[in-house]
Amino acid sequence: MKKNVLIIGAGGVAQVTAHKCAQNNDVLGDIHIASRTLAKCEAIIASIHDKGGMKVDGVLQAHAVNARDKDAVAALIRQTGARIVINVAQAFVNMPVLDACIETGAAYMDTAIHEEPDQICETPPWYANYEWKRREACAEKGITAILGVGFDPGVVNAFARFGIDSFLDEVQSIDIVDINAGSHGRWFSTNFDPEINFREFTGTVYSWQNGAWQANTMFEVGKEWDLPVVGMQKAYLTGHDEVHSLATNYPQADVRFWMGFGDHYINVFTVLKNLGLLSEKPVVTAEGLEVVPLKVVKAVLPDPASLAPDYTGKTCIGTLVRGVKDGQPAEAFVYNVADHREAYLEVGSQGISYTAGVPPVAAALLIADGTWDTGTMVNVEELDPAPFFTVLDRIGLPTRVKDASGDRPWNG
Repeated sequence: MKKNVLIIGAGGVAQVTAHKCAQNNDVLGDIHIASRTLAKCEAIIASIHDKGGMKVDGVLQAHAVNARDKDAVAALIRQTGARIVINVAQAFVNMPVLDACIETGAAYMDTAIHEEPDQICETPPWYANYEWKRREACAEKGITAILGVGFDPGVVNAFARFGIDSFLDEVQSIDIVDINAGSHGRWFSTNFDPEINFREFTGTVYSWQNGAWQANTMFEVGKEWDLPVVGMQKAYLTGHDEVHSLATNYPQADVRFWMGFGDHYINVFTVLKNLGLLSEKPVVTAEGLEVVPLKVVKAVLPDPASLAPDYTGKTCIGTLVRGVKDGQPAEAFVYNVADHREAYLEVGSQGISYTAGVPPVAAALLIADGTWDTGTMVNVEELDPAPFFTVLDRIGLPTRVKDASGDRPWNG
C-alpha cells in the first residue's frame, strides 16, 4: 500500500488537489506541496488550515523545487518519502517529473500531455512524442504511471470506457463535450493558465475520423449541443489530449473533442492571434528587450485562481458514445455537472479547477489501496472505471448517465 503524496504545482488545480488530499490524509498519509515559489505552496496550506481541511492530524508541508530539474525532483521525492507524485504543474515539466518517479520508484500521474515551450501542436498521436516513450521503463521497473487523469483528459476517458462497455456492442464514435456555462464577471480571462490555454487553441485542430487524423483550424467547425442542466450550447471542434489516446485504443471509432466558447472569447482570441500576441517565439522590442508575446499576455490577464470568489453557474462535461447494440443504433451520454459557487465554498477554487483537481486524488486513493497500482504506464480508459466513479462520487464529482431509458445517477 503506497503512502505519502507529493503534489507538484501550486496553481488553482493544485489548490483543489491539496485540499482533497488533506481531506483524505487518513489514507494518503503525509501531504507535501512543491513549486518554484514556496509562498504559493504556503498559501495553499494556509487555506487548508483555514477550512479545517485535514481529516486527521498529519504532515502538511511546503517545498520549493524547480520541477524541470529531474535530479531536484528525485531528491525531493526521497526527502519526503513520497510514494505517489501528483503532477498538476504546467505540462512543460511532465517528462522530468516522470523520469524522477521512474528513478525513485514513486507512482506518477499528471493531467495533461507534456509540451515543450518552443513547440506547439506536434504530430499526433501526441502521447507517442513523449510519455509513451517511457512505457517500457515503467514496465521494467514496476512503476505505476497514470497519464491524463484530470477531468478532460481523465474522467472523460473513463466515461468513454464505461459508455462503450455498458451500452454498446460496437462503438462508432466518441464525442467529448466540455461546456462552462458559468460567469466570472471579468471583461476577459481564461479559466486556467493563460499560456497553456492559448497554446491549446493556436495550433492545428486534430480529430480522428474515418480511420485517419483530420486537420482543421480553430473555430472552423461548430455545433449546437443540447445538454443536461446547461441547455443548448455552441461548441467547437478542438484539438485535445484525450483524442490521442482514445484514437489509439478505439481506432475503429471517430474521436472528437468539442469545447464551448462565447462570441466574446472568440473575438478577443482572434485579435490577439492576428496581432501575433499569442506567439511562443521571442521578439525584440525597440528598446532591445527580448520578450515572448504569449508570456506578456499571460502577465496582464487575471490569475485564473482570482476568479473563484465571483464565479457563478455550472459546468457540464461528458462523453457521448454512439454505435450498435443488439443490431440497433444506440448511444449514451456519460457526464458530470459541477457548480462554481459550491467549489469555491468548499476549497476556495472555481469549478474548472475543481473538476481538474479532484480526479487525480481519486486516482491516488485507488493507487494507495492497490486497485489502480498497475506497475506500468496506462491511460485512464485502460483502467476499470467503476472504482474510479465510486471514489469520485464520494469526494465531489458524481457521474450521471443519459440514454434511451432516461437520465439518472451512475449506480455502480
